[in-house]
Order: sequence, then C-alpha cells, then structure tokens
Amino acid sequence: MLSRDNPVKDLCELMCVSRAGYYKWLHHQPTNRDHHREEIVEKIKAVHEKHRTHGYRWTAAYIRINMLIEISNNYAYKCFRFLGIKAETKHRIHYRPRKIRDKYPNLIYSTWETVDRPRQVIVSDMTMFRVRWVSFEVTFYFDVFTKEILTYKATEQRGDRTQYIDGLNDVVKLLKGSVEPTILHTDQGSVYASMAYNDLIKDTNIVHSMSRAGKPTDNPVNESLNGWIKEELMTDFCLENEWRWSNILKILDEYVKFYNDMRPCFAIGYDTPDNYRKRYYKGELPRKNSFDSRELSTKPKFVRERCKKMDNEECK
Repeated sequence: MLSRDNPVKDLCELMCVSRAGYYKWLHHQPTNRDHHREEIVEKIKAVHEKHRTHGYRWTAAYIRINMLIEISNNYAYKCFRFLGIKAETKHRIHYRPRKIRDKYPNLIYSTWETVDRPRQVIVSDMTMFRVRWVSFEVTFYFDVFTKEILTYKATEQRGDRTQYIDGLNDVVKLLKGSVEPTILHTDQGSVYASMAYNDLIKDTNIVHSMSRAGKPTDNPVNESLNGWIKEELMTDFCLENEWRWSNILKILDEYVKFYNDMRPCFAIGYDTPDNYRKRYYKGELPRKNSFDSRELSTKPKFVRERCKKMDNEECK
C-alpha cells in the first residue's frame, strides 16, 4: 500500500528504483532513436496489414527495397514479436509426430532379468569399428541367459546385408531340432525388418521381437556387451594397431574364443559363458519359470520398482 504522506518514496521502494531515476524517467523526452523505432514499427505494421501472407524476412526486404530504409531481419523479427503478428499463410509447415513402425511387437521390454534358460532369448545388433583408415561392421548374435556369442559376421563393405543374413543362418542351424521357442530380439533396422531376413525364420521356432523406435534401452544386453567388446578389442587385443583385413579377422576369431571360453562375465557371477551354459544343462543352476510368467510393461524397471513402494501418479 502507498502512504498518503510520501507516495513517490513508497512507489520507488516498491519498484526498487531510486527517486532520481524515477523523476528522470518521468520527465524523459523521446530521442531521435525513439522516434525512429516508432516509425519502423509503424511501417512494419502497415506493410503487414497490406501483405499478410509474408513473414518478417520478406517484410524487412520489402522495406529495404521500396522504402530505402536499412532494417535487419532480426530487428523486423523483434518488431513482429512486439506487435504480436505473424504471417497468415495456408502453406505453413505443420509438424506431425513421427509414425512409429512396429512391424514386430516388443516381447521383452524391461523384463530381461526373467530370462531363465539358454537359447530362450537371442539378441542381435550391428556395431561399427574404425581402425586407422579402415572401417568395418560386425554383427553379433548373443545368448541373453549365458551372454555367449553364438555367432558373428564381419564385413568391410558398409551397409552390407549379407552379414545379417549369414549370422541368422548360423543361428537357425544352431537351433535346429530344438522344441522350445526362441525369441530373436533386434532393433527396427531395415535389414531386420526386411522380408528376406524374416523369411529365414518363417518355419522355425524363432519368434521375432523388435525394440521400439528410438529406444536403444529396449536392447540393453546388446548395447552393454558391444561397449565392452569394443574396448577390450581395441585395448587388450591391440585391434587399433591393425589395418590388414586378414589380421583383423584373425583377431576377431581369437577374441570370440577368449570371450566364450576364458573371459569371466560379471552378469553371470564371474563365470565364463560356455561353462555357465554347461552348468545349466548339468542341473547345477536352479531352473526357474520366470520368463513365461513375466508381465510386459512399457514402464522402465526402476519406475515399476518405485511403484511397489509408493502410490504415485506414474503408477496409475
């Protein structure tokens, strides 16, 4: 509230300005710059009222050409904002949400910890290596339960489709005679979604599952293993020093053998993938039925765990 005794003083304190500054503003006389700004604003307003279909860039150019007044596009933009105007055109770009193609449903989401036997879920992805001036692509096929590399294919040719096809052929041969179903989980890459790729598993027990578009977290097993493999190949196996294709393939073969037979894996209790699989078939590992009873949910695992502890909006 302003007091009757000294309202100016109270107003200055309320506005956080000095009394001298207040009186200077009160008795301020418009300068030439102020008049010029008001003139430009009026001209932009007049041009816009006559040519409503054009934006601030066209308006600025029109004023420069026909009125011989120097005005930048940025200044015209600020005037448009000040006046609250914009181009009135029917051809304005309308951004539509990207259409998400779910050719094959996601059968895993964030229930990876429920996988309870070898060959139950297999994941695949392509990763690129750059060694000196050489670039090559490697496609891995992993067993989610044992973290074993079932097969891999490498190619020097960028975008080569045969590495995917040949890798899947190896998996089909590996699973030949298996009665239990296997889920093959991939991203929505063009090769993984192609008819040529999926025709290979049409008459098998393999069911294709795909991550959601733009969701690399839907395939965390593959993403994590690819990172570790790249680091170990470059540092421990000195892949970064090789550029001959024959030597690169030799190193990849040596690493895959090391990975499956000798490398302790944290996710399986620091056991090796090959020995972990053998232990399962020997009956040394408990046989669960957690995967068949999994509950699919698009919510991340940490959100579902938090929902169990508290009742919040995310749980509804």
